[in-house]
Amino acid sequence: MVMVMVMEEESFLTSQTPPQLQSLLHHDCSLTHTLLNPPFLFHQHVQNPSSSSSCAHASESSASQPGGSPHAHNSKIHRCKTAPAMAAMRDLLKPHNLPKPTSDPGASLLRQAALLLLLYLSFGILIYSSNRDHFSGAETHPIVDALYFCIVTMCTIGYGDIAPLSPQAKLFDCFFVLVGFGFIHILLSGVVNYVLDLQESMILTGTRVDPQKPEKHKGGFSFSARNFIVDVVKGRMRIRLKVGLVLGVVFLCIGIGALVLYFVERLDWIDSLYLSVMSVTTVGYGDRAFKTTAGRLFASIWLLLSTLAVARAFLYLAEARIDKRHRRVTKWVLHRDITVEDLLAADINNNGFISKSEYVIYKLKEMGKIGEKDVMQICNQFNKLDRNNSGKITLPYLLEDHL
Repeated sequence: MVMVMVMEEESFLTSQTPPQLQSLLHHDCSLTHTLLNPPFLFHQHVQNPSSSSSCAHASESSASQPGGSPHAHNSKIHRCKTAPAMAAMRDLLKPHNLPKPTSDPGASLLRQAALLLLLYLSFGILIYSSNRDHFSGAETHPIVDALYFCIVTMCTIGYGDIAPLSPQAKLFDCFFVLVGFGFIHILLSGVVNYVLDLQESMILTGTRVDPQKPEKHKGGFSFSARNFIVDVVKGRMRIRLKVGLVLGVVFLCIGIGALVLYFVERLDWIDSLYLSVMSVTTVGYGDRAFKTTAGRLFASIWLLLSTLAVARAFLYLAEARIDKRHRRVTKWVLHRDITVEDLLAADINNNGFISKSEYVIYKLKEMGKIGEKDVMQICNQFNKLDRNNSGKITLPYLLEDHL
């Protein structure tokens, strides 16, 4: 009965082992017994020699062949009464025991941003509505004016059409500006990045080609919209397309603002375009501003979205230029010839040659991906795991550490 349980445990652990290790375990049955049946776990003698393990059967069959071991079927297995149950090993190797994320961090970020934005705007509206005499400017509707003032302050535009007058209002405005500036540039920028990454992921998923369905050919050449959207070799969207989308967002925000200013605020085309550009770029000279109730209500939504989108667009253009430079440096590092100085610098162990790992580390350092400090931190962490100073971390050591 005990041997049947051992056979079941061996087959289970073999099924839970990675394919690379399975081949090693099936090739060397003694290693299987070493890993699954440590000597200190077995003490009690099993009297039924006919109920042997799978490896014993394999050895028994090999014994009948030339070169086989005649002692394989006589092997005795001992198990200690106080040994821990094999279920502990099973629970250790089950992948579903690993902690799973409770929620999507992106969705949590969106909820957090929405809640904090609601609290921020509600606090500003309450203070402004109850202290209208402490602020200057043309009045349209109390709630709309308060919301418009909060958005203009948070987006750091500063039209100047609504400004604090009393010392109390100026102190409140200082606090409100600092909180709003940090809020919009930290939390809301993270929300914009998450939305853009989600949009890119959806585009890449939508343009994925089914390998079972061949693409249509036109004139002898494969034609697909996916080729213009996705760089298959690099696994990302094409830079030109992303730059085009970024510029499209900028012109869309400016165009929508100019149209509303022309038809709602009754400005001419030049002033409408001028105020729209000064608004989305958060310049805000103050010579033009929104004066109607409908215009301020539109600005409360348009300014919040457009300033974030345009700021992220210009930031992406700068990042794309830096990324292009990094790719150029990476290409140069990978294709240049290695010199004697490189060999001496990459030879960490000072043994006169460069191993594959040393070559990888040296090239990553040349690309600027990692630094000498990063390498030393990783080496120190490895030395903590390698307690015997053997220069390697083995599977039996890890299993012994977890038991």
